[in-house]
Amino acid sequence: MTLCVLSLVAFSCQNRKVTRVDPNKTIDLSGRWNDTDSKMTANAMIEQVLTGPWLNNFRQANEGEKPVVIVGMMRNKSHEHINPETFSKDLERSFITSQKVRLVQSGEKREEVRGERADQQEFSSKSTMKQWGLEVGADYMLQGVINSTVDQYGREKVVEYQIDLELTDMETNEIVWIGDKKIKKYIKD
Repeated sequence: MTLCVLSLVAFSCQNRKVTRVDPNKTIDLSGRWNDTDSKMTANAMIEQVLTGPWLNNFRQANEGEKPVVIVGMMRNKSHEHINPETFSKDLERSFITSQKVRLVQSGEKREEVRGERADQQEFSSKSTMKQWGLEVGADYMLQGVINSTVDQYGREKVVEYQIDLELTDMETNEIVWIGDKKIKKYIKD
């Protein structure tokens, strides 16, 4: 019996084929949220947020300066396991690529930078150590949620993802922009 199981495992592993593909190529095997959905949504959402009136209003009120943005918590409330950090990184990348805003570090990574700065106070030369109290404060925080709705009958399924983002003024707590992106997938087994 054990020999039979080992033979099946060895035989099934021999049929596996791995092929390198272009990272930008769309491949949707399962119908679940994937890298293409994340990148497409991030690009669309950043395009939306950067065409909102809040950006021109800020620049007019601040002598043409670029606003400073921090990407905050992205919550996954969908029916799937989605790593919100991947989506957050896609949003940050799109913000930086746009060159229309300045982006500051958030969360655990900010704490890591602060830890390094603390170490520099003790171990670096005075000419190279970075000073406390010179961080750039964010003007706005972008936060969001990923939701999903599933409609299934028999071997057919429709999954709709709705991604909602909000941009909040850090000083006044005013929501200055709200956007959404929907992705709908039809899956037939």
